[in-house]
Amino acid sequence: MPAYLQLVQQVEHALRLGYLKPGDQLPKVREVVTDLAINRTTVLKAYRDLEHKGLASGRPGRGTFIDADLADVTLPELIELRGGLRTWLAKADAAGLDDGAIAALVTSTMRDFSERRDAATDRGESARASGGAR
Repeated sequence: MPAYLQLVQQVEHALRLGYLKPGDQLPKVREVVTDLAINRTTVLKAYRDLEHKGLASGRPGRGTFIDADLADVTLPELIELRGGLRTWLAKADAAGLDDGAIAALVTSTMRDFSERRDAATDRGESARASGGAR
């Protein structure tokens, strides 16, 4: 995966978990280049991508700031969900799954879940468009 996409995904992940919120400043491009030893153009591309997605905006002479919030759940909900996930991970570990097997299982399950959710959404939109529920 390209480095700029990794940066974008890290920011999106931090937004979803509530670690970043609107008004927070992202590190200066120079700091990211120095800390991660990556090309300046890569960081600029990531920040531009975040701007195009409406998640951040650059302010000349000041830096890049978060504009949007992706956190859909509150901190107490995150704590509860994280506890459930830790319990599930302990069960997966006890069943003999290594990190790669756990990651593969989570990825495939997320893909299946997303496909079903998208199909259900599409059915709901079709029902509304036709004037009734199915």
